[in-house]
Amino acid sequence: MSGDIPYGPDRKPWKETLHPAAINPDGTLMVTAPSQDPAKIYSYPDKEKVTPTFYQVPSMGFTANHTKKALDETSTYLNTQSDNHIGYQVAYGDASQQVAKDYLHAFLNNIGDPYVPGNYSIHTKWMERNVLDYYASLWNAKWPHDDEDPETYWGYVCTMGSSEGNLYAVWNGRDYLQGKFMMTDVTGRYPITTYVQPKPKADKPNAFTPVTFYSEDSHYSFMKCLAVLDVMSFYRLGTELYPDDCPLGGDWPTEVPSEGGDSGPGSIDVDKLYKLVEFFVAKGHPALILLNYGSTFKGAYDDVKRIGETLLPMLKRHGMDERWIEVTDPNKPDEPILVKRNGFWIHIDGALGCAYMPFMKMAFNQGRTKIQPPPDFDFKLPFVHSICTSGHKWPGAPWPLGIYMTRTGLQLQPPTNPGYIGSPDTTFAGCRNGLSSLVWWSFLSQYTYEAQIDRLLYSLDLVKYAYEELEKVQADIGEDLWINYTPLSLTIWFKKPNDDIIFKYSLSADSLVINGEQRGFVHIYLMANKTKANVDSLMQDLRAPGAFVEEKREKKWIRRARRADVERHITDLHDGMIVGKDDKGLKKGVQPLYNWPLSGRGFK
Repeated sequence: MSGDIPYGPDRKPWKETLHPAAINPDGTLMVTAPSQDPAKIYSYPDKEKVTPTFYQVPSMGFTANHTKKALDETSTYLNTQSDNHIGYQVAYGDASQQVAKDYLHAFLNNIGDPYVPGNYSIHTKWMERNVLDYYASLWNAKWPHDDEDPETYWGYVCTMGSSEGNLYAVWNGRDYLQGKFMMTDVTGRYPITTYVQPKPKADKPNAFTPVTFYSEDSHYSFMKCLAVLDVMSFYRLGTELYPDDCPLGGDWPTEVPSEGGDSGPGSIDVDKLYKLVEFFVAKGHPALILLNYGSTFKGAYDDVKRIGETLLPMLKRHGMDERWIEVTDPNKPDEPILVKRNGFWIHIDGALGCAYMPFMKMAFNQGRTKIQPPPDFDFKLPFVHSICTSGHKWPGAPWPLGIYMTRTGLQLQPPTNPGYIGSPDTTFAGCRNGLSSLVWWSFLSQYTYEAQIDRLLYSLDLVKYAYEELEKVQADIGEDLWINYTPLSLTIWFKKPNDDIIFKYSLSADSLVINGEQRGFVHIYLMANKTKANVDSLMQDLRAPGAFVEEKREKKWIRRARRADVERHITDLHDGMIVGKDDKGLKKGVQPLYNWPLSGRGFK
């Protein structure tokens, strides 16, 4: 480490920018000096059009002029990128931004359960409850929430988006299927609250080992959820215990195949899901099934109703539609508790679609569109256990936020009930941003159902316009752009252009295998805050010479997940294809712990 490395907007040696308070009386330092120039390490000229040295904050602080230059550059950058953005399913720029600014003077913390105000009084839980009621009604749940009625809904506004909702759903579903109960032992001097879990009987050793299923078009957060919560995927368990017994034939797929593979619409293959679920259910495993309603890259909708109606007879045949769970009450060890539970959990990741597709059905019923509405997904289907959605995607917000919802009788019990906050610790984050409920409530208060129908039909018209314009570009430049569209989605995917265009419009790039050929794709999302001008600007750039020139690809090294009992290695990823120790990129004899997909999710 060296104090001579230039640092800060004036590029003085770092030691000259150090505040005297960080120097000991004997001249030694209380802090560390930089080991390298951060401006070189953090330089991303193709991805961040800013001046790195403007943002290096010396311990002596900035001058007013330096602060202004940095903030002005940031403002220009963000305004430009926001105006051009068309690549991801987020919406911003609504009146909610001004609403948020009006309340920044208050530290709004919706800590704890939404239905228990608690000791911290600077919150917006009364708004949160009404936002949740709004979606409970829209999703055909019984509302309002009532702790005494297990059939009413329970939910909360997430600090993050649907990634948090998915994590909570997997957590909730895991504990439910593992037969866990939260109980309080009052026999000692102090009450002790703990989880109790039944032991499987000798003839049913797998009864409390759930197996998870999700499609190859699912969001990457599912894989992260399984790793964090140590939940078995069918791929992991099948590869480890039944390597030659895949019911689909051949090797175990890493995820449930989608209809038509990479070239298909992106919805889960129901027949293959059935075979995979039955294989494990027949061995006594409960099933944790994660479905999509508006998938990340293709905007696809899994047919939730068909899936439930297809699986239920098979689940019933194997005793997994309903089963009795027996646990021991620590207060009354001689009186076991029997509770009936499903042997399956179906969660709907509706990050995008669940927030607006109910309005599609209303538009169809009104005769305002001839487009057939999507399949049912919500709580009127008795086999649906939980749903989540992302509010920053629809209706739109200045930051990520979301909703997780289940039935009260299925709710994951709080691991603690802290007197400190005076509210049960039922949510994932604990502290939650009260501004999220405020801006969401503000939007709903201003937009009627009719107004939301208008916004959705506007977006669908914009998708149609963009698709037709892409076809014109394809004809004008004489090149197949591989244009694809999944019915009812707000996205179009097509051939990957050059990196400058990807940066300008914040396009999500991915690689898919079509007819045995690996192809680079991007997608655009036509949200309600986009216009034909955004589409026209992109089309103009796609017509320019060199717009689809193949960029030089460099080898990238991807470090696989590590775990104490399994040695991992570095896998060479070239053009999205794994090469390495064997055809799966794994050391001989080492079984995969989790599948970390490298393509097919709109991420790298």
